[in-house]
Amino acid sequence: MFHSDGALFQKNYSMTTRVELLIKSVNIPDSGDSVELYIIDSAGKETLVEANEKMWGEPSLVCLVFDLTSENSFASCGRWMERVRTHCRGLNVPGVLVGNKCDLSARREVQTAVAQEWAHSQGLEYHETSAKEMENVEAPLLSLARAFHTLYQERRETIQNLSPG
Repeated sequence: MFHSDGALFQKNYSMTTRVELLIKSVNIPDSGDSVELYIIDSAGKETLVEANEKMWGEPSLVCLVFDLTSENSFASCGRWMERVRTHCRGLNVPGVLVGNKCDLSARREVQTAVAQEWAHSQGLEYHETSAKEMENVEAPLLSLARAFHTLYQERRETIQNLSPG
């Protein structure tokens, strides 16, 4: 929904079953800058682990999305975060945890406080969204864009400080 600016939500949809690469340019408020996010949607399927890790390369950010109506979906975030840490050889990778389907409050299995606490323990920001209702879908990716912009600025300063001069 973020990638298509809300234009592609289908009532009858099939779950992502493969690895998809999406690209979206995001303006950074109050800076006049923008960043291009390369988003790898890996569907969370265990059978795609090897393909996921090949596509990751050296990720700058992580975005874990889970279904608020599924405790199993939330539990799998721990396994994915461990894979990210192993793949990144212990480097700190900023990111967000996103609980989707907040519009289905009657079916909710994961409480906000539990997800917030876990996200905080992992060094992640926490957001709740509804792709169906286009509720808060931009916030997590704007947060990622800001984090990437900050990383870029820090690396640029480091390189400039190494230059003789």
